[in-house]
Amino acid sequence: MIQPPDFNQLIRLYPPIGEMTPAAQRLLRDNLQLATAPANHVLFDLDSPCSLFLLLYAGSIRVIKPALSGRELLLYRLEPGDSCVLTASCLLGRSNYPARGVVETDLTAYALAQPVFNQLLESSTPFRALVFNHFADRVADLMQLVEEVAFGALDQRLAAYLAARAPRLEATHQQIADELGTVREVVSRRLKQLEHAGLVRLERGQVQVLDAVRLGRLAGALRDSSH
Repeated sequence: MIQPPDFNQLIRLYPPIGEMTPAAQRLLRDNLQLATAPANHVLFDLDSPCSLFLLLYAGSIRVIKPALSGRELLLYRLEPGDSCVLTASCLLGRSNYPARGVVETDLTAYALAQPVFNQLLESSTPFRALVFNHFADRVADLMQLVEEVAFGALDQRLAAYLAARAPRLEATHQQIADELGTVREVVSRRLKQLEHAGLVRLERGQVQVLDAVRLGRLAGALRDSSH
């Protein structure tokens, strides 16, 4: 159970709570459990079960999609006042997490078990608003990320990535692909194009950067043309 001063702070962070009926607020207040975790703690992981909905009180969480190489693609960050769309989606679909949540700065949150989450979702319009308020923004952000990863921005990011690591990058094409959030075949094609242009030389397990200045200009030109 949450103490009154902390519950009032949650209302300031999550205004829809203040619009809930007294009965719904009481149900929420009586069932919230304090949860804390230090920075770098893995809060949830790939394929782990989802059974709690968190209201962030302090700290932040980084939600990432890890690759086999150990690289990661940042999906979004969560701060007090935010709700995790993946958590809501997993609770609603009774599915496991498709990503990893890592505590970025020391976390204080209040956890709500799935049965009470479901009960409030069905009975309280303001609580539904709390859960779904961020869905549209998050989905838009994720769609933009997909577009950046899948389409033209990759050329810009690859050029900037190589220029920043001149004169030599010791990494396989797969490792570069993981770092940029794409697939090896796409990176290999782009690197071949850069090699034919005389900007890099490809060797086993490494990339020799022959012209970091031109790569930097290429990254800037692609960025300008995208606006």
